[in-house]
Amino acid sequence: MEMARAPAPASSRPRTVEAIYKDFAGRRDGLVRALTSGESNTALSRVSCRRADVDDFYDFCDPEKENLCLYGNADGSWEVSLPAEEVPPELPEPALGINFARNGMHRRDWLSLVAVHSDSWLLSVAFFFAAPLSANERKRLFSLINDHPNVYESMVARKHSSGKSRHSSKPKPRREDVHAKNSRAVARGAEEDDDDDEDEEHSETFCGTCGGIYSASEFWIGCDICERWFHGKCVRITPAKAEHIKHYKCPNCSSSKKIRQ
Repeated sequence: MEMARAPAPASSRPRTVEAIYKDFAGRRDGLVRALTSGESNTALSRVSCRRADVDDFYDFCDPEKENLCLYGNADGSWEVSLPAEEVPPELPEPALGINFARNGMHRRDWLSLVAVHSDSWLLSVAFFFAAPLSANERKRLFSLINDHPNVYESMVARKHSSGKSRHSSKPKPRREDVHAKNSRAVARGAEEDDDDDEDEEHSETFCGTCGGIYSASEFWIGCDICERWFHGKCVRITPAKAEHIKHYKCPNCSSSKKIRQ
C-alpha cells in the first residue's frame, strides 16, 4: 500500500533567492529523470530502485492504484506516492490522479500532460517559498528559473530560448502553408508512417481551446492573427467550411477586436 508524504519541516524551507533556486533546480532535475531516461536512486513509495527512467515511472502509474502524484525532490530524485494527508498541505501539491488517465491516452500524450502539470507545480512551489521576498528578488528568481528548459521542453527535446515568449520563438508558417493546412482534413485511414511523421512535426502543437496535443487523425485550423492552432470541432469549423475561409480568426482574436471597437 502506498504511503502518503510527510510534510517538510518548516526549518528546512529555503528562504533566499539562491536557496529557493537550488531547491527548484533539484526538483526539476528529478522530474526530468522521471519523464525521460536517466539514472538515479529514486524512491517509489519508499521502495528503492536502482534504475529510474520513463519506463519505471510509466509502469508504476497503474490506473488500478489510488490517486497518485509525481513529486520531484530537492535532492534530484523523484517519487510517485499518495498526496499529503494534511489539509491544507504544507506545500502546493502536484496534479492528483495522474495514473487514472494513463491507459486512456497515447503514451507520449500522457507523458506530455504530466510534464506540463509538473512545470506548473514546480513554479507554484518556488513562488510559495518566494512569497516573503521583495518584488526585485522574485524577479531575479524567475530569471534564474527561466534560464532552464522546463520539464516539457526537456521531455520533447525542444530547443530552449530564454527571454522570448513561447509563441514568438516558433517559426512563423508561410501564409500559403497556413491556408493549405486549414483546408485539409487528415483521413483516419492514412498510412501509419505518414501519421507518425505528421505527429512528430507537430509534437509541440497544442489546441488553443482544449489543450490537446496535435494528432494527424483530426482536422485542425490555424489562426492567422495569433498563429495558434485549434481542433476544428473546438471552434466549430468543418473542413468544408474552412475551404471558404481566406483569413481565419479564432474566437479569442475575434472577441479582442470587438472589445477594442
